[in-house]
Amino acid sequence: MSANQSIIDIIRGQFPDQEFIPLHEPVFGGREKEYLGECIDSIFVSSVGKYVDRLEEVFVGYTGAHFAVATVNGTAALHTALMLAGVTPGEAVITQALTFIATANAISYCGAAPVFLDVEKKQPALSPRALLKFLESQCEVQNDGTCRDRRTGQRIAACVPVHVFGHPADLGEILAVCDHFGVPVVEDAAESIGSWYGARHTGTLGRLGIVSFNGNKAITTGGGGMVLTDSEELGHRAKHITTTAKVPHRWDYSHDQVGYNYRMPNINAALGCAQMENLDDILAAKRNLAADYRDEMAVAGADFMDEPDGCRSNFWLNAIILANREQRDAFLQASNDQGVMTRPLWGLPVDMPMYRNARCDDLTHTRWLFERVVNIPSSARL
Repeated sequence: MSANQSIIDIIRGQFPDQEFIPLHEPVFGGREKEYLGECIDSIFVSSVGKYVDRLEEVFVGYTGAHFAVATVNGTAALHTALMLAGVTPGEAVITQALTFIATANAISYCGAAPVFLDVEKKQPALSPRALLKFLESQCEVQNDGTCRDRRTGQRIAACVPVHVFGHPADLGEILAVCDHFGVPVVEDAAESIGSWYGARHTGTLGRLGIVSFNGNKAITTGGGGMVLTDSEELGHRAKHITTTAKVPHRWDYSHDQVGYNYRMPNINAALGCAQMENLDDILAAKRNLAADYRDEMAVAGADFMDEPDGCRSNFWLNAIILANREQRDAFLQASNDQGVMTRPLWGLPVDMPMYRNARCDDLTHTRWLFERVVNIPSSARL
């Protein structure tokens, strides 16, 4: 039996009753229908209603963030967080080259230019070493405290590390480097609901952070996101600009700045409130699946992508690292032909036409991972 077939058989062994095995399907085993029914009966299904407020309160309690502001999706949350961090047109924002396109797009929405840096080998998160090297060799801190690119003169307005597949980035090192250069950190924790860096939930260590509740995430609101911050000022501003910057009034329509129609609808929040009640069970099931994969993939000769030391991952999408591009492509073909959904890493933004001329480093580890990593079915088995 080939190594690829052995891996496929391992996956099928985890989902024995499914002819077709999706990559990640949502779990609806709680009060979702009850809360959706209550929301519909209340007639408040749009951006006003008790479930939006409740979801924000629940998320504050769960993550430890002082403020949580619900949005229509994770990309809107990241756009909002970057604006609140002070990113303006013509500036530069550092992020990693290994990420979903939404990270780069949110930077572009601000009129800023993404700078793509490398990740760590076998750990798909922004490399603190690559970050330090870029800032030391290419940038300098001005007398006014701003960090600027020596070549372009652009202010380095923010740094956006991404917790890929739910595995926390090395935030301790990243925050230390960014603090030294005066660069605010905005965490893209879209994939890491339920992941912890030490005793802190991802998305709560930088100046701001965001999470996503997309349909393929650990828990879902159908579509949705959340801005997280400990700053009272930023928390209030986040809620204001995501509700079209409307000045509160019982009947009048007045807006005091350019705002965005980014508020999460109440009907989506109702789904999220029910999902949050089952989050611990979902995360436990996903950890059990990851533990099974870890043991069995080692026997099959595949390298399982595990959580970093000192961190607790939600194992949103399990991933294996294969020998080379040829094995990766052969495995993708064989598994999908047999009804087992697997996927390669996202296409790298730097290889796409709109970011092909963006600033980047050599991306050695990014491209090494791109040629070898495959996501395998990761649904919670409850």
